[in-house]
Amino acid sequence: MSAPVHDLSADLDLIRAAALAAGELALAEREAGLKIWSKSGGSPVTSADMAVDALLRDALLTARPDHGWLSEETADTPDRLSARRIFVVDPIDGTVAYMKGKPWWCIPIAVVEDGRPVAAVIHAPALGETFTATLGGGALLNGRPVAASDTADLDDASVLADARLMEGPHWPEPWPAMRYEKRNAIAYRMALVAAGAFDAAIALTPKWDWDVCAGALIVEEAGGKVSDHHGGAWRFNQPDPRQGSLVCSAPALHPLIVRRTAPIPLAPR
Repeated sequence: MSAPVHDLSADLDLIRAAALAAGELALAEREAGLKIWSKSGGSPVTSADMAVDALLRDALLTARPDHGWLSEETADTPDRLSARRIFVVDPIDGTVAYMKGKPWWCIPIAVVEDGRPVAAVIHAPALGETFTATLGGGALLNGRPVAASDTADLDDASVLADARLMEGPHWPEPWPAMRYEKRNAIAYRMALVAAGAFDAAIALTPKWDWDVCAGALIVEEAGGKVSDHHGGAWRFNQPDPRQGSLVCSAPALHPLIVRRTAPIPLAPR
C-alpha cells in the first residue's frame, strides 16, 4: 500500500531541500579545491562526494530515523533490507563531469517504499534544473509539468547511448539511423528522457540503484517507460542493489527498443 499523499508531499519537500543544499555544498567544495582518489574499481571519487554524502545522510536520517540508507559513498549493510522505507542516494552522479567543470552532473535522491520509489528528485546545480516526482503525482521540472516525448518511430530518434555499441554488428535486428548524444550522469540522462528532450536512453550493462532509482519514478510519472533490456521490471532495495541494464524511453518506443535488445544476454552481476 502506498503512503498517503500528504506523506509523499512531505517526503518530496525533505529530499528536494536536501538536494538543493547538497548542490550548494558541491559547488563550494569544487571552488575550494578537491581532493581526488580512485576507488577499487578505478572510478574517481572526490572529497566533495564524501562531504555531500555526509550532509545528506545527516539531514535525511535525522528527519526520518526509521528509514534505511543506500548510497554510493556509504558502505552498504543488510540493515536496509528490513526497512520498509529507505533513502537511495548518489551524492554526485557524473563525478568526472563535476571534476572537469562540465554541467552534466546531478544529485539524485529517492524514497523507496516496499521496493518501489515513491518520491524522487534529480537536481542539476550547474544547470539550475530540479526534476521532481511523487507516485501518482506527475513529474515536474522546476515546478512545471514535464512529459516524455510522443515519438513513435525509431528512425531519427534522439538517443542517449554509445553510438559504437548501437551501430555494432552484434544486433540480430539492425537499428535505423538515430541521433546519438552522451551525458555523463545516468540519472540526468533519465531526467532528460522524462522531460522529452531525448526520446530514449539505453545502456546494456548493470546499473546501480543510486544511479537509476530517482530517474525511474520521474520517467514513469512523465509517462515514459523504464526496464532492463529484456523488458524486465525493476525492483529496489534488494540484496544486490543493481538493475540488469537500462532501457528508458518514450512509451511508444519502448517495445521497439526491447524487441531489438532482448536477444542480447543480460550481463552477469
